[in-house]
Amino acid sequence: MSVRLAKSAGLVSLATLSSRVLGLVRDGALTRFFGAGVEMDAFLFATRIPTLLRELFAEGAMSAAFVPTFTRRLSGRAGRSDAWRLGSLAFNALLVITGAIVAAGIALAGPITAAYAPEFAGVATTVAGYRDKLDLAIGLTRITMPFLTVIALSAVLMGMLNALGRFFIPAFAPAVYNIVLTITAVLSAWFGPRVGIEPIVGLAWGFVLGGVGQFLVQWPAIRREGFRHQWVLDVRDPGLHEIMRLMGPGTIGNAASQINLFVNTVLATSLGTGPISYLNYAFRLMYLPIGIFGVSVATAVLPDLSRHATTSDHAEIRRTLSWGLRLMLALNVPATLGLIALAVPIIELIFEGGKFTSVETAATASALMFYAPGLIGYSTVKIVSPTFYAMHDARTPMLVSLFSVAANVVLNLTLVRRFGFQGLALGTALAATINAGLLVLLLRPRIGGLDGRRIAGTFVRITLASIAMALAAVWVESTLHQWLPEPTFWARLVRVGVAIVVALGVLALAAMALRIQEFQIAMSRVLARVRR
Repeated sequence: MSVRLAKSAGLVSLATLSSRVLGLVRDGALTRFFGAGVEMDAFLFATRIPTLLRELFAEGAMSAAFVPTFTRRLSGRAGRSDAWRLGSLAFNALLVITGAIVAAGIALAGPITAAYAPEFAGVATTVAGYRDKLDLAIGLTRITMPFLTVIALSAVLMGMLNALGRFFIPAFAPAVYNIVLTITAVLSAWFGPRVGIEPIVGLAWGFVLGGVGQFLVQWPAIRREGFRHQWVLDVRDPGLHEIMRLMGPGTIGNAASQINLFVNTVLATSLGTGPISYLNYAFRLMYLPIGIFGVSVATAVLPDLSRHATTSDHAEIRRTLSWGLRLMLALNVPATLGLIALAVPIIELIFEGGKFTSVETAATASALMFYAPGLIGYSTVKIVSPTFYAMHDARTPMLVSLFSVAANVVLNLTLVRRFGFQGLALGTALAATINAGLLVLLLRPRIGGLDGRRIAGTFVRITLASIAMALAAVWVESTLHQWLPEPTFWARLVRVGVAIVVALGVLALAAMALRIQEFQIAMSRVLARVRR
């Protein structure tokens, strides 16, 4: 089982890696053409609301509630025909629900934005047709809201494909979003003013078009599996009832990270121009390994957890979950220390240039260092939280998530006074760790333990190996900086690239010496795919 899960996780990781790399290209284009000023702050605030709702309806509760229910329909007497009908019901229900939310969001964009970002009022903007930063944020919010609907529908396709064991296309779909948004950013900056389109407005439309692309790329794949959409909506269907029942509390239970990020955005609006952008870019970099490793492992283990939960096989649930957590630790602990060690050089390489100067680099790097410790907590929640849903318990993760959101608010209000916007990043990281710790503690008695000694042993050994890796990365990058001090893209690429290669070599040797089986299996899957 461990090899098969590693294979599935590796397949998802490969697709997700391509998407995340393209996401870095996207963010590099945004920083160079739009910087971290008034317009970008307004754009990022405008996208935060639909992004939060995406986490609620798409990447969070929808996947956790839909996949177990759809999987049971697949294994039932009627098989795929019954499952396809459930897929259509979920599709249509989300179309109605999110459509109503989008309409309300567009109509109420003014008061909502004014309530959460009153400090935007009176801040000058150069964007034609808008009075100030607040007016711009309101206009951009109205443009970006439909993103929610197309991403929610995309999540239904993703859930069906994952339940059928098709992981690559759904994991690759976000790459299409990144490609579309990157192209839109470049075209808006270069040609928008020539045709009377404000670049930041064109970027907002690109945000929505990217979501459409993410949906369309999955449609042929699900059609090949035999799915034919039906315009039916039976609110009495027990499968739809179960999905909606789980989605209710699951909406909160799975979305703590995005709710906390939204809280950060709101608090950052009072810190002047720039902190919203710094926190956003830093969070995206921190979320890179979560998307590649945390989400990939969670996606791979969820169908197995759902099948074992159906038969109440707690021993297999425990074994699957233990392996998933150990595999996640073997990949994310090195990622955490690597981000801290190379925060400044990485941000210089990816973001610095054009409108993004060394001042923005230093500020974003400091936010990244404070965010990074939460990486393990975020990834643990991605794996453990869906286990409760597979066991028909959406209440526990909801309550834990509510507690972590409350803890995040208290921590952020306290830490922001001492550390500024960096305190917001640290508070979010601590809240994610609290969320993960409580979920693990509450799940253990439900499944007869959690193989704690093996998990702790893996954590200690991979931490030791990662410390050696981080020290090697810092030493190599600083040494190369003396030889290649030029602030050019290629000099930075050589410094960062060589530092990462050497650091990974040190990590591999340390993992071998410490006999970290999970890391060795994960790397063998990656190397096998590279050879292909």
